[in-house]
Amino acid sequence: MIKSYVGKIRSLVSIYSTKKSSSLFDGSYKSIFKGNGFDFENLREYIPGDNIRDIDWKASSRGGKLLVKRYIAEKQHNILLVFDTGKKMSANTRGQQPKKEVALNAGGAIGYLAAKNGDNVGAMYNRDGMFQYFQLKPGMENIERILSAYDKEKFTDNNGDITKTLDYIVKNIRRRMVIFVISDAAGIKSISDDTLKKLTYQHDVLVMDISDADFTDGNAYNIDRDKYIPDFIAENKKLRDIEINTKRQIFEENEKKLLKYRVISTKIDSEEQIVEKVIELLGGHKYANCR
Repeated sequence: MIKSYVGKIRSLVSIYSTKKSSSLFDGSYKSIFKGNGFDFENLREYIPGDNIRDIDWKASSRGGKLLVKRYIAEKQHNILLVFDTGKKMSANTRGQQPKKEVALNAGGAIGYLAAKNGDNVGAMYNRDGMFQYFQLKPGMENIERILSAYDKEKFTDNNGDITKTLDYIVKNIRRRMVIFVISDAAGIKSISDDTLKKLTYQHDVLVMDISDADFTDGNAYNIDRDKYIPDFIAENKKLRDIEINTKRQIFEENEKKLLKYRVISTKIDSEEQIVEKVIELLGGHKYANCR
């Protein structure tokens, strides 16, 4: 029997809806498109409450008053899922779940919402230096195809660099999109300021940070050496302190860089957190773009 990836996403949504209204899940997704995904029509005078990102500063200086761009809404929005496929994604999360599975289901949750909304969804990732691109299309079957292909990836080396994927998008894709970057702390750290600046100029960017397991918590596996970390290393207090400080430093550096370009992120430890974290991510993005 063929595995139903979309079916699993539906079950995650169903479980969450027993705690909170599932309409919150749908509503959070739709709300991110206020002021996004539109074709320019003409200018009008600024009204308090308008998004400052829509102000046409050149036209305003010429006219002596604030003018904002008016848009005609598109029927469909374009959602691009950018997956990290580096070897590190074959490790576990802090919640002791495979990072690949959590990443797959996080992307699936976004794809599921987009498909329900009638939007186009595409995906892109780097497989051993070769870019795998799934064209923007609507429908659940398309989501199933994307998730199935990503699930089959082996993550056998370190060439699945997400930075190269984002650089390719900057240089080659001009169509305006909402891009969901699904990576981990190391992947986010590797994204250059220049790439992020160019990416956010053209697109809306949101980041899902799939957490890393703590090697000092026991039962940690070294994917590079293909063996478990010995207890005498995992239980070393000095190493634990180093790990905590290193992770904190990377987190602070990543947060500073993302906020500089108004990119909202959320950290996900387990599949059970996905729906709640997606709502948090979308809500944060809406708030950031309304200020």
